[in-house]
Amino acid sequence: MSWLGLNAKTVVITGAGGGIGQALARAFAEQGARVALLDRDLTRSAPLAEELGGGAFALSCDLAALEQVAEAARRVEAEGGADVLVNSAAILRPGALESVSEADWSAMLAVNLTGYLTAAQAFGKGMLARGRGALVHVASIAGSQPQPASGAYSASKAATLMLSRQLAHEWGPRGVRSNCVSPGLVLTPMSAAFYADPEIKARREAMVPLRRIASPQDMADVALFLASDRAAYVTGQDVVVDGGLSQTLMGLVPRPGYA
Repeated sequence: MSWLGLNAKTVVITGAGGGIGQALARAFAEQGARVALLDRDLTRSAPLAEELGGGAFALSCDLAALEQVAEAARRVEAEGGADVLVNSAAILRPGALESVSEADWSAMLAVNLTGYLTAAQAFGKGMLARGRGALVHVASIAGSQPQPASGAYSASKAATLMLSRQLAHEWGPRGVRSNCVSPGLVLTPMSAAFYADPEIKARREAMVPLRRIASPQDMADVALFLASDRAAYVTGQDVVVDGGLSQTLMGLVPRPGYA
């Protein structure tokens, strides 16, 4: 617990009821942090807060609703304020770009991008005033590798990467760091349907140099480091956690005569 220096810190996690969000909550709680679980669905986050104990609490919050984010920030500030914000809320509405509707496009950007900024502004205000804090944003390798038939998803994650870098540049002089974690293939409730077919699961595993699909805990472990005092000189960075998947492009190119 002392190595990471997260004991007794207040950590706000958006999308805390999701697969990665729950892993994040458990990981920070295990390090002695007090976690504030923000999610649109309290039926997912409230039982988790009860399970974690240690002062953990759940708040109903839709990142696309400015007033809800502001109210959540007021609640957390009344309890002493946030030391760390982890933005992990995200939605996916699939569709080809030639036919994606404006409504679906805007809905994804409202949560995956604008919601991250809104949360950073709301919870970062106290961090800036105190001269210390850390932001960790869950992006995706889809932010640097275009993911087809996924509507605004890749665009939103690419924008998240730049948002984090800009926050790092603007807020660094005032003691607040900002970094990203970019997952690759992760087994979560949202993606579970893809892995229900053993053949598809095996094909996906074969694409990854480490030959396995990530767990949410793999993402949480990296987020812990980026949020901790051990990463005190790390800001504006994107840590890709994909088992090497994004490094395999050249291996797909036919090269006669080479094994």
